[in-house]
Amino acid sequence: MKKNMAVSYDNIGQFSQKLGVPTSTLRYYEQQGLLQPQRNQNGCRYYTDEDLTWMIFLLHLKAAGMTIIELKRYTEWRKKGDSTVPQRLDLLRDTRHRFMQQLQVLQHHLQILDDKIHWHEARQQGILHMPDTFIDYLKQLNHNL
Repeated sequence: MKKNMAVSYDNIGQFSQKLGVPTSTLRYYEQQGLLQPQRNQNGCRYYTDEDLTWMIFLLHLKAAGMTIIELKRYTEWRKKGDSTVPQRLDLLRDTRHRFMQQLQVLQHHLQILDDKIHWHEARQQGILHMPDTFIDYLKQLNHNL
């Protein structure tokens, strides 16, 4: 049995605030065919909870590295239905692969940052002595720049 859920309707300003994106982004996504808001009798856009869920998903994909072209392709395939699931899976897997590569790079940057913090702290506490350079410290840890 389905629960009877109330649907909320937001204008572009309200929708923008919920998502934390500028209205220009919403208009751009609409121009690109990624988002299709409804229009009232005065021609003003309004957005539903379904639009909110879809836009949040798109923003996740974008943050994970999917390009606008790829978002458009995914959206087009979604509209075509289940017959495009294999293509969507390939695109999602490709995006995930690229994301994981970027994550490894970011994790390396974080490791170097942490190493530098620990190096300074150790020098302040007298654990490391002045001749110990940061490069020497990294070598002791088996870390690379």
